[in-house]
Amino acid sequence: MEVNLFDLASQQARWLSVRQAAIAGNIANANTPGYIAMDVEPFSKILDSQTVGIRATQAAHLRAGGDAEGIAVRREDVSDVLMPSGNSVRLEEELIKAGEVKRSFEMNTAIVKAFHRMMMMTTKA
Repeated sequence: MEVNLFDLASQQARWLSVRQAAIAGNIANANTPGYIAMDVEPFSKILDSQTVGIRATQAAHLRAGGDAEGIAVRREDVSDVLMPSGNSVRLEEELIKAGEVKRSFEMNTAIVKAFHRMMMMTTKA
Protein backbone atom coordinates (compact mmCIF):
# COMPACT_ATOMS: atom_id res chain seq x y z
CA MET A 1 0.00 0.00 0.00
CA GLU A 2 1.49 3.30 -1.10
CA VAL A 3 1.19 6.22 1.30
CA ASN A 4 1.92 9.67 -0.06
CA LEU A 5 2.93 11.80 2.90
CA PHE A 6 2.32 15.07 1.07
CA ASP A 7 -1.25 14.05 0.12
CA LEU A 8 -1.94 12.92 3.65
CA ALA A 9 -0.59 16.18 5.09
CA SER A 10 -2.67 18.15 2.58
CA GLN A 11 -5.84 16.27 3.57
CA GLN A 12 -5.14 16.90 7.23
CA ALA A 13 -4.50 20.61 6.56
CA ARG A 14 -7.86 20.89 4.76
CA TRP A 15 -9.55 19.09 7.66
CA LEU A 16 -7.87 21.39 10.18
CA SER A 17 -9.00 24.45 8.19
CA VAL A 18 -12.62 23.25 8.25
CA ARG A 19 -12.38 22.50 11.96
CA GLN A 20 -10.84 25.92 12.65
CA ALA A 21 -13.71 27.59 10.76
CA ALA A 22 -16.29 25.60 12.77
CA ILE A 23 -14.62 26.59 16.05
CA ALA A 24 -14.43 30.25 14.99
CA GLY A 25 -18.13 30.13 14.12
CA ASN A 26 -18.93 28.68 17.53
CA ILE A 27 -16.96 31.41 19.29
CA ALA A 28 -18.56 34.11 17.14
CA ASN A 29 -22.02 32.82 18.06
CA ALA A 30 -21.34 32.28 21.76
CA ASN A 31 -24.03 34.83 22.66
CA THR A 32 -26.54 33.91 19.95
CA PRO A 33 -29.72 32.48 21.54
CA GLY A 34 -30.50 28.97 20.33
CA TYR A 35 -27.18 28.45 18.54
CA ILE A 36 -25.95 24.84 18.65
CA ALA A 37 -22.16 24.36 18.56
CA MET A 38 -20.66 22.66 15.50
CA ASP A 39 -17.62 20.43 15.03
CA VAL A 40 -16.24 18.13 12.34
CA GLU A 41 -15.88 14.39 12.14
CA PRO A 42 -12.54 13.19 13.56
CA PHE A 43 -9.72 13.00 11.00
CA SER A 44 -9.24 9.32 11.77
CA LYS A 45 -12.84 8.68 10.66
CA ILE A 46 -12.16 10.43 7.35
CA LEU A 47 -9.08 8.26 6.82
CA ASP A 48 -11.04 5.12 7.70
CA SER A 49 -13.67 5.96 5.07
CA GLN A 50 -11.09 6.06 2.29
CA THR A 51 -10.39 2.96 0.33
CA VAL A 52 -7.15 2.03 -1.32
CA GLY A 53 -7.82 1.35 -4.98
CA ILE A 54 -5.97 -0.25 -7.81
CA ARG A 55 -4.03 2.17 -9.98
CA ALA A 56 -5.11 1.95 -13.62
CA THR A 57 -2.19 1.65 -16.02
CA GLN A 58 -4.35 1.58 -19.15
CA ALA A 59 -7.71 3.13 -20.02
CA ALA A 60 -9.31 -0.33 -20.26
CA HIS A 61 -8.40 -1.16 -16.65
CA LEU A 62 -10.79 -0.69 -13.77
CA ARG A 63 -10.64 2.71 -12.15
CA ALA A 64 -10.20 3.22 -8.43
CA GLY A 65 -13.10 4.71 -6.50
CA GLY A 66 -13.33 8.44 -5.89
CA ASP A 67 -11.55 10.02 -2.96
CA ALA A 68 -13.32 11.03 0.22
CA GLU A 69 -13.01 14.79 -0.18
CA GLY A 70 -16.04 15.84 1.88
CA ILE A 71 -15.53 16.75 5.50
CA ALA A 72 -18.74 16.47 7.47
CA VAL A 73 -19.53 19.35 9.80
CA ARG A 74 -21.99 18.20 12.42
CA ARG A 75 -23.85 19.62 15.37
CA GLU A 76 -22.43 18.60 18.70
CA ASP A 77 -24.43 16.55 21.20
CA VAL A 78 -26.13 19.11 23.43
CA SER A 79 -28.26 16.96 25.70
CA ASP A 80 -26.69 18.34 28.89
CA VAL A 81 -25.05 21.61 27.86
CA LEU A 82 -27.74 24.09 26.90
CA MET A 83 -27.52 27.52 28.50
CA PRO A 84 -30.72 29.30 29.58
CA SER A 85 -30.69 31.05 26.16
CA GLY A 86 -30.66 27.67 24.38
CA ASN A 87 -27.03 28.17 23.29
CA SER A 88 -24.65 25.21 23.59
CA VAL A 89 -21.29 26.96 23.10
CA ARG A 90 -18.83 26.58 25.97
CA LEU A 91 -16.00 29.02 25.36
CA GLU A 92 -13.52 27.06 27.45
CA GLU A 93 -13.97 23.96 25.28
CA GLU A 94 -13.81 25.98 22.06
CA LEU A 95 -10.52 27.59 23.14
CA ILE A 96 -9.10 24.16 24.00
CA LYS A 97 -10.13 22.92 20.54
CA ALA A 98 -8.54 25.99 18.93
CA GLY A 99 -5.28 25.18 20.75
CA GLU A 100 -5.46 21.58 19.49
CA VAL A 101 -5.92 22.81 15.92
CA LYS A 102 -2.94 25.17 16.27
CA ARG A 103 -0.69 22.39 17.59
CA SER A 104 -1.85 20.02 14.86
CA PHE A 105 -1.11 22.62 12.15
CA GLU A 106 2.36 23.13 13.63
CA MET A 107 3.05 19.38 13.76
CA ASN A 108 1.74 18.88 10.22
CA THR A 109 4.02 21.63 8.93
CA ALA A 110 7.05 20.33 10.84
CA ILE A 111 6.59 16.81 9.46
CA VAL A 112 6.23 18.05 5.90
CA LYS A 113 9.32 20.28 6.26
CA ALA A 114 11.37 17.39 7.66
CA PHE A 115 10.24 15.05 4.90
CA HIS A 116 10.98 17.72 2.28
CA ARG A 117 14.48 18.28 3.71
CA MET A 118 15.09 14.54 3.67
CA MET A 119 14.01 14.30 0.03
CA MET A 120 16.19 17.27 -0.92
CA MET A 121 19.22 15.69 0.77
CA THR A 122 18.76 12.49 -1.24
CA THR A 123 18.71 14.42 -4.54
CA LYS A 124 21.88 16.43 -3.90
CA ALA A 125 24.94 15.09 -5.63
